[in-house]
Amino acid sequence: MTKIGVGKIRGLQQISSANGILTICAMDHRDSMKKMIEESGVSIVGYEDMVQRKMELCEALAPHCSAVLLDPNYGAPQAISAGILPGSTGLLVSREASGYKGGKGKRIQALEKAWGAAKIRRMGGSALKLLLFYRPELEMESRKQKDLAQSVGRECIEQDLLFVLEHRSYQLDGEDPKQCSLKQPDVVMETARQLTPFAVDVFKAEFPGPVPASKSGREYEKSLELCRRLDEVCPVPWVVLSAGVDYDTFCTQVEIACRAGASGFLGGRALWQEGMRIGDANHRRRFLGTIAADRMERLNEIAGKFATPWQRKLGLASNALAEVSEDWHKSY
Repeated sequence: MTKIGVGKIRGLQQISSANGILTICAMDHRDSMKKMIEESGVSIVGYEDMVQRKMELCEALAPHCSAVLLDPNYGAPQAISAGILPGSTGLLVSREASGYKGGKGKRIQALEKAWGAAKIRRMGGSALKLLLFYRPELEMESRKQKDLAQSVGRECIEQDLLFVLEHRSYQLDGEDPKQCSLKQPDVVMETARQLTPFAVDVFKAEFPGPVPASKSGREYEKSLELCRRLDEVCPVPWVVLSAGVDYDTFCTQVEIACRAGASGFLGGRALWQEGMRIGDANHRRRFLGTIAADRMERLNEIAGKFATPWQRKLGLASNALAEVSEDWHKSY
């Protein structure tokens, strides 16, 4: 049985369905969102452009999600202020700044300045999300990223705030793309092993391997086995991210991951990326309200059928999620 604070338990309840399944839509994109808006015909993307697109996303998809992931710059407070984030939908807020340092071959993530767990808790957020670029074999870079994860983990412990860690691997300078792809399963699993001890409550994982062409056969079984290995390594609930793949591919990834033990998904661009490239506002809203919303509902069905509830992953009884004594409030 895993011990976890009541604040974190409440966060898990807020970002999951009634059955304990995580069906979360990511909308915290900043640099990539700006590029999509430019592709829609806006030559100079300003603050209002970013906020408008994020509010359209949130209004269309938040009612279909157990939670949404938004950024502190253009999304989270604006969605609350605009009254478009349903009270029944959980709110994850990103901790990292957009972009990274060190070049493509050595990526070091920076934190958003003047921002952290205390402010996320104060604004009513359900969880903090931290993105880390991580290759375990890079000793110096991985040490810096471990220190970052540990620091943010301490922030969340102090606030009893849910900590969601997102991992992204990347190709090293001079590394052959095929070799990088072959290493992917081990990179994802070793990252889960090394970073989840830093008070991580939910691990947002890349799909650990290639996507099979069909839902049967040797390739499918191999992908399923890789995800089962990740489930064994990861001691906390985990969700699969979309990483910009197309929607059909993401559906397959979600089904395999959930069959193997994932507690759901946390996807973004696979659901809505085409809509952000539509210049006409009415056309864009129709896309988000129909096609993107339907995609979200289909993913909800897949996760609802196959995913492992977070309570079960943590070995918690539904009527005893946290240790609470008569004098609990005095030492909390």
